[in-house]
Amino acid sequence: MKAALCKEYGPPRSLVVEEVESPEPGPGEVKLRVHACGVNFPDILMMAGKYQSKPDMPFSPGGEVSGEVVAVGEGVDRLRPGQRVLGMAGHGGMAEEICLPAVAVVPIPDSMDYETAAGFILTYGTSYHALKQRARLGQGETLLVLGAAGGVGLAAVELGKLMGARVIAAASSAGKLELAGEYGASEFINYTEENLKERVKALTGGRGADVIYDPVGGELFDQCMRSVAWKGRVLVIGFASGEIPKVPVNLALLKGCEIVGVFWGAFTQREPQAHEENTRELLQYVSEGRLKPHISATFPLQEAGEALAMLAERKALGKVIVAVE
Repeated sequence: MKAALCKEYGPPRSLVVEEVESPEPGPGEVKLRVHACGVNFPDILMMAGKYQSKPDMPFSPGGEVSGEVVAVGEGVDRLRPGQRVLGMAGHGGMAEEICLPAVAVVPIPDSMDYETAAGFILTYGTSYHALKQRARLGQGETLLVLGAAGGVGLAAVELGKLMGARVIAAASSAGKLELAGEYGASEFINYTEENLKERVKALTGGRGADVIYDPVGGELFDQCMRSVAWKGRVLVIGFASGEIPKVPVNLALLKGCEIVGVFWGAFTQREPQAHEENTRELLQYVSEGRLKPHISATFPLQEAGEALAMLAERKALGKVIVAVE
């Protein structure tokens, strides 16, 4: 089978596509014929050797996939060959076949195409866990989303609107803000042209945002801390800016606010029942047409490096997908 491989730490375009041995499922595993793979920021960090997990070389990036079950290992009775599914891989998804633990594989609705499924679970799973379990977002609260046109950010905008919040989208260009508006944001901040803190204060009558969703980090995090309302919650999602900010804990004291870490991968392992409930609810929303993931670009497996580069260079809106089959 073919796979896109990282053979040494480097930039996205250092990926190479080669023939590798086809895997076989062990006990408790299922083998998938991969149709599509979602591209995510952790893939880029993993290739650069900057992610918390470091797979042995060579490895294939790709933490979320969709495809068809082709074989099941001993002890697997929940899934069967021929089923259409999505799966969480950690890495290894940019390949024609992959073996995954059965618990990491979920059947998808008939109405859900493979490309949509491949770009769904990580972004929507992260954002739903962040807003539901970590932020306890309430109807009528004000939600500020940074990076509002990226994968997790756009999902947060859409879910925030679905959960009854007033959504303020913050992004780096007018085009990105326009897309966030299509997904439920009602007010907008271009933080390359406006001061985030001052604009939030103006939009909220000086009160600030109840919940701030920050996948960007860097110097914007300090502005988030100065933009949060009394008893607000600042969600630490990631650091797409490349800079891990220092926490101004004096502001946490003055505002009585919470700085809340969101580690969806650990949540899926430590709280599997809550994760399964979240996944069921999200797929139900898709079936009802209440969630419509946005895919901005699709690349063939031979151009997987270009797909990752598009994300690294911040040219992506919503999700980027590698079409394996």
